[in-house]
Amino acid sequence: MLIPFEVPLTPARLIKRYKRFLADVQLEDGRELTVHCPNTGSMRNCGQPGDRVWLRLENKPGRKLPGGWELVEVAPGELACIHSARANKVVAAALQAGLITPLAGYTQQRAEVSLRQGGSRFDFLLSDPDECVVEVKSVTLALGAGEGAFPDAVSARGQKHLIELTELAANGRRACLLFCVMHSGIDRVRPADEIDPEYGRLLRAAVAAGVAVLAWSVWPTPQGLQVRGELPDMARALLQRLPRAGPGNTLAGLRQKQCAVGGTLNQAV
Repeated sequence: MLIPFEVPLTPARLIKRYKRFLADVQLEDGRELTVHCPNTGSMRNCGQPGDRVWLRLENKPGRKLPGGWELVEVAPGELACIHSARANKVVAAALQAGLITPLAGYTQQRAEVSLRQGGSRFDFLLSDPDECVVEVKSVTLALGAGEGAFPDAVSARGQKHLIELTELAANGRRACLLFCVMHSGIDRVRPADEIDPEYGRLLRAAVAAGVAVLAWSVWPTPQGLQVRGELPDMARALLQRLPRAGPGNTLAGLRQKQCAVGGTLNQAV
């Protein structure tokens, strides 16, 4: 399934990324532009000066910048989509088409749903015949030899999502973490323990509590984003490397961690 871009993309070369949300680029005709960089992460291993990039340029009244950065060629023939919000659009389309088979069969789909006051907003709530809460994470960190990892920077927000997904599963509700892998050079995903060890610990605790963890491959092209299919069983691999039981891996321990990252953890309704 190919999800095309809204407008044809324009090739360029990256000069530099700075202030997180800005990038200077040089078009093929030699002109230099400053464009929006729609990615809040570190973008580690994803965009060095001189790399080939693709832009979405639009002349819209009132816009301060002429467009945004969408793709980067990170190695010969390997592309990554650095526009992290694209992951949710791809997953929404794939869910509607029934392509994500472990989540197929639901007839209702709502986006940006909060299940309780003060709680996180989750990307999707699937319902009818039952319900499933889905949180989507965009993966672009490639470590070589086909291995990818998440997150690419310490993520307190991601930790909070894991804690709340774990409590949902512990309370008998179906919960799923879906890694949308928007990098054609990644064929398997693991937690980036060397970057955010707490995220890795919480992810393994979530799997042990019954949270479904999926990784879905999406190949970026200048024409659009191609939904490819499921990557190897990430949950099974995580269960094989579970740490020993301890206070930090119990539900009470997760509640204590929730207070540290913000808010209290109450029963979801």
